[in-house]
Amino acid sequence: MTQNGTPSFTELINSARVSAVHLELRDHYSVAEEASEVAKWSSGEPVDVDPDSAYWEGWSDLVRRAVARGVSVRRARVVSVPVTDYVRYEHHITSVNLAIGEQVRWLPRSEASVLALPGNDFWLVDGRAVRFNLFDGPGAALDPQYTDDPSAVELCANAFEAVWARGVEHEKFAV
Repeated sequence: MTQNGTPSFTELINSARVSAVHLELRDHYSVAEEASEVAKWSSGEPVDVDPDSAYWEGWSDLVRRAVARGVSVRRARVVSVPVTDYVRYEHHITSVNLAIGEQVRWLPRSEASVLALPGNDFWLVDGRAVRFNLFDGPGAALDPQYTDDPSAVELCANAFEAVWARGVEHEKFAV
């Protein structure tokens, strides 16, 4: 648990029994942990897409454990088209997500205009708890927010399912 009594991200995913869904809404992230890989990709160098490598180990293990216990792990991304360079990078590394058991869909932002979407990316676990991932303007991660408020859970569940229903499977989404 964190200092304010909310579960850590790992604890949240480890608590999932049925589903863990992730909605991403930004066209660019500047997350410190991936800065070197993004820089390599931007300069044309190969990047690590081996789900068994040390770089991906923590994520791969977490998702594989969830999938092994029967948890459906789905990720949907709402993106502007034409896509940004960052989204091209993200599309490239999605092979890791798929290899470890995630399902991924993409939705062009123009097709999301009529959807009620929350203001931030989120993870929703078992339709009971939401972790909002917050970012500053340039895309650096801020402290997340956690809630199990039924109205927030319902908003996020409905938003995710609406995006998922309209989304394009990763393999069919061209960048």
